[in-house]
Amino acid sequence: MNKEGYSTVAGFFLFSLILLFTGIHYQNIVIFVLAVISFLLTILSVYFFRDPARKAVDDPYAIFSPADGKVIDISTVNEPLFFESRVTRISIFLSLFDVHVNYIPFSGSVEYLTYNRGKYYHAHTSAASSHNVHSFVGLETKYGKLAFKQMTGMVARRIVCNLVLGDTVKAGDKFGIIKFGSRMEVFLPESASPTVKLGDRLRAAESVIAKIHDTK
Repeated sequence: MNKEGYSTVAGFFLFSLILLFTGIHYQNIVIFVLAVISFLLTILSVYFFRDPARKAVDDPYAIFSPADGKVIDISTVNEPLFFESRVTRISIFLSLFDVHVNYIPFSGSVEYLTYNRGKYYHAHTSAASSHNVHSFVGLETKYGKLAFKQMTGMVARRIVCNLVLGDTVKAGDKFGIIKFGSRMEVFLPESASPTVKLGDRLRAAESVIAKIHDTK
């Protein structure tokens, strides 16, 4: 289990015990039912914060998915913060049942990093990309700029990004987590082309979402 889930799981478990002993003391069936529900939420939290072993394939030209999920959009967009130009963006939707640990998609150095407060639109909608709470990470790589964005959804309320400016990162490294259903976006360098299509299911750190084609 990912360490970010310890406090959540412990909280649910402690609350369950309190309800259980209260129900025993007062012989109250309603409190017993609430205790059972709380125990179920504890189990679901352990499942949500699972952290399976992942390892990126050794391919210097592969850009890997930073998250488990489903490809919901591939488009050319204007990115004014880091690229300051039009770039290809791949959007990935994470359901409540996906692994929510996030991984570095490509090796490089962290040259841009922001956190923006915003709304909590459903992560599957286009409005989420522009308005939701998110962290934006820009990498300088051997083949140009690459960026990725962690984003909240209606249920997701907290983004964890453990990167700082100047960090040197490697493809497949863990860097954070989004707590509960969410969205991840990857902005590709000019030298890369997508290798996925709409509807594809991805595994973080293992599925290749784009390839560098200009290796000069």
